[in-house]
Amino acid sequence: MSNPGIRLAYGPERLQFGDLHLPDGAGPFPAAILIHGGFWRKPYDLTLMTGLAADLARRGIAAWNIEYRRVGDANGGWPNTLLDAAQAADYVLTLGARYPLDLDKIVTIGHSAGGQIALWLAARHRIPPGSVLAPPHTPFALAGAISQAGAIDLEMTWRMNLGSGAAAELLGGSPTKVPDRYAAASPAALLPLGVPHVLVHGTIDDRVPYAMSEAYFTAAQAADDDVTLITLQGVDHFALIDPASQAWAKTVAALQKLLIA
Repeated sequence: MSNPGIRLAYGPERLQFGDLHLPDGAGPFPAAILIHGGFWRKPYDLTLMTGLAADLARRGIAAWNIEYRRVGDANGGWPNTLLDAAQAADYVLTLGARYPLDLDKIVTIGHSAGGQIALWLAARHRIPPGSVLAPPHTPFALAGAISQAGAIDLEMTWRMNLGSGAAAELLGGSPTKVPDRYAAASPAALLPLGVPHVLVHGTIDDRVPYAMSEAYFTAAQAADDDVTLITLQGVDHFALIDPASQAWAKTVAALQKLLIA
């Protein structure tokens, strides 16, 4: 039987919840914060990551699979989509007081648009002061972050018109119209993150092209950041969230390396 997880609210809004998947045993367990993709839009939800969460729990790694308000939801989009993700990540500290989690070993993993959020959560300490996204307190330190075919450069996402205007929908305009929003929300604009992070991307991805991670990797290296690019030859966009795939196995190996660093 698959593990559905423990559904817990991290805030008062209807979509401010997540599913916590715990391994068997006493713990404490390292944990992954899972963030689903879908170009930040309403039709897609956390069930995209449920199989991965259950797989991690079987491997002895807890998973906090989060939901958040998306474009198309009431009050979704700018800035609440990102603020919800930040609130869900911070809620790990509350979870750690109730469940056997090792708070020194927390890694974010996000797919597609969730990849942007995963790296953005690692970069929150870099958000310019005065931005509505700037955290009111110092965020807790992550052990690492993993982007799976992530839309991790929002200006490039806009230029390439990925998701038929998804970046402009999320941020409420183009980089020319709302440059401060792109500067505060795009991991590429926040380099160096100062947190070890990994980019996993397939070369035949037709949703978020491999060139996205390739360009980000070059920029992160130039910024002297701790970044790794895992190139998956002949792999498409959705193989990365198939728990039976080699693409996921490589992601798990990268996660395990981050957790023992």
